Amino acid sequence: MTAPLHDERRTSSGARLPDTQQGMRRRNLSRVMHTVAAHGPLSRAAVASHIGLTRAAVSTLVDELIRSGLLDELGPERPGRVGRPGSALAVSARGPVGIGAEVGVDHLAACAVDLRGEVRARVTRPAPNRGRSPVPVLEELMLLVEQVSAEARAAGLTPAGLAVAVPGLVARGTRTVVRAPNLGWHGIDLGRLVSTEMPLAVDNEANFGALAELWLGEETPDDFLHVSAEIGIGAALVVDGQVLRGTHGFAGELGHVPVRPNGPACPCGGHGCLEQYAGEEAVLRVAGLDPGAERSELLAERAAAGDAAVRRALRGAGEALGIALTGAVNLLDPQAVVLGGALSRLAPWLLPALEHELTDRTAGRACGVTVSGLGPDGPLLGAAHSVARAVLDDPVGVSAGAGAGPGR
Repeated sequence: MTAPLHDERRTSSGARLPDTQQGMRRRNLSRVMHTVAAHGPLSRAAVASHIGLTRAAVSTLVDELIRSGLLDELGPERPGRVGRPGSALAVSARGPVGIGAEVGVDHLAACAVDLRGEVRARVTRPAPNRGRSPVPVLEELMLLVEQVSAEARAAGLTPAGLAVAVPGLVARGTRTVVRAPNLGWHGIDLGRLVSTEMPLAVDNEANFGALAELWLGEETPDDFLHVSAEIGIGAALVVDGQVLRGTHGFAGELGHVPVRPNGPACPCGGHGCLEQYAGEEAVLRVAGLDPGAERSELLAERAAAGDAAVRRALRGAGEALGIALTGAVNLLDPQAVVLGGALSRLAPWLLPALEHELTDRTAGRACGVTVSGLGPDGPLLGAAHSVARAVLDDPVGVSAGAGAGPGR
């Protein structure tokens, strides 16, 4: 799904652009870029019709974007249109590219996404990161970032910024991981440890996963609760097309909602947290299986083959998820709940118990539960797309040579 055009006074990160003549010009450049990215190739006349400006005004904006290397003219539009054919415009296949990276508990990944939304380079590497010092982990991550950046440059693209997804709490407006229990990280400032000349943003993986679902998902509404899981379980609430971050940036810690207060200890310091019943390692433990690199794949294969212990463990996980989600749904009233990450692979065996709990426990009308088509790729894609969309939001920064990074 292509997300609708954002509020023309704001960027996709929610920042408000100034109501000045220069601010109006920047907004209009952004509107042209978003329109061509969403609906192109388009003629100048078609762009003008989409955004409600005169053709002359749009032509001036388009000429500036072509000079900046952000738009390309493809030649006359296809035949069959009434009147003189215009020159079709498309987002350039060269120019800026967003770099996304992900620190997982057992893997590292990086990718490059161009302004058309296409992945131009990608690499993933297994890495047992639990309990490791952040320094070597981030050094290995930056080797992957350098690899995809080099591939992008070889294709005529220029990295515009780097966004890193992490499985932990990130203080709002900073690049500091306050707590990542499944990594064992506390108070880690990635801005000091990551060596890069690119603008850098850091965010929780669930937030990036939710943004990927908003921007790339099929028929995703503007208001939904996105839940994803691997070893940990995270959630993000999207309201009117924006991630609700909370005062400190910690909103969405669904995995540490207690579903059974007297339950087992959790690395966060609590007891009976959702992760202890619905996280991948918890489900493997209940099913009597050893954790491995392909946890969700193993569970899905065993469940599909009729393994009674695995199916029983997944029913229990679905029940725990339903209990935790009931509180969130009753409090927030989202239009939909979207299961992403590893949960998307396991949805056939989680959903019956999960939906049963939601139906029985929701005070009002239970919202629908859908399954993401992005699966575990959501956080990485969301990180890279956040940088690419920041360029669409503020093309002036690129044309002025300032680069573009994901807003906070």
